[in-house]
Amino acid sequence: MIKLGANLLSSLAASDTEVSQTLVAGRGVRVERIMSFGQASPEGFWYEQTEAEWVAVLTGRARIRVADQPNDIALGPGDTVLLPAHCRHRVEWTDPDQPTVWLALFVDGELRPA
Repeated sequence: MIKLGANLLSSLAASDTEVSQTLVAGRGVRVERIMSFGQASPEGFWYEQTEAEWVAVLTGRARIRVADQPNDIALGPGDTVLLPAHCRHRVEWTDPDQPTVWLALFVDGELRPA
């Protein structure tokens, strides 16, 4: 079955909270659209998920901090980052003046650059 999905850049109205939407999911894999409007991870909070995560920024800007790395990773439109499973990371900043739209692929298992 072929199904046309929604436009990834539609419905970008500002929100007080980050908005996540699962677009597709299957055994051991899911794709999410995440929309940030100036949000960041709470102070002291770190993601450390069992899934590998590949993220692309479609619009906006963000900075991600990875534990044990001295500098934030700055991301803008078209930039991607690969976060292995159990990689401690947090969102330090997203642009408060425009929506930051992320496309995130989560996979149970290992992802590696091609």
